[in-house]
Amino acid sequence: MSQETLDLARRAYEAFNRRDFDAVLATVDPGVEFSPRFLEMEGDAYYRGHDGIGEWWRTVLAVFPDFSVEVLEMCADLGDSGVVALCVRGHGLDSGVPFEERMWAAAKLRDGKLTYYRNCGSEAEALETLGLWEHDAHADS
Repeated sequence: MSQETLDLARRAYEAFNRRDFDAVLATVDPGVEFSPRFLEMEGDAYYRGHDGIGEWWRTVLAVFPDFSVEVLEMCADLGDSGVVALCVRGHGLDSGVPFEERMWAAAKLRDGKLTYYRNCGSEAEALETLGLWEHDAHADS
């Protein structure tokens, strides 16, 4: 499944970077739950469904019009879920200040589409999000 997960992530982000909204929606389940990192600061946990993806799309591009995502590598292949390392880049619209950040995406798939997606600040956090980090940490003891 790791190649399928990696291919899906690449297709989704290539479509996002081209600003092809319909191609992005083709990679996500209509009931998807999506949690970008900045939502934690705002107090809401998720965007839901295709409408939520559209809301996120408009929000992020209004603030960072050149926002782009590069898929770096598959970090964990967990069958129907996985963790992918990403690099996000852009410039603030008002400030023009550039940013570049590495993040990890925890994702769940069903029938070749994303059903759950959360951006995390570390690989360990992404694994914990999928319910595996604590289990794996105790398996070594």
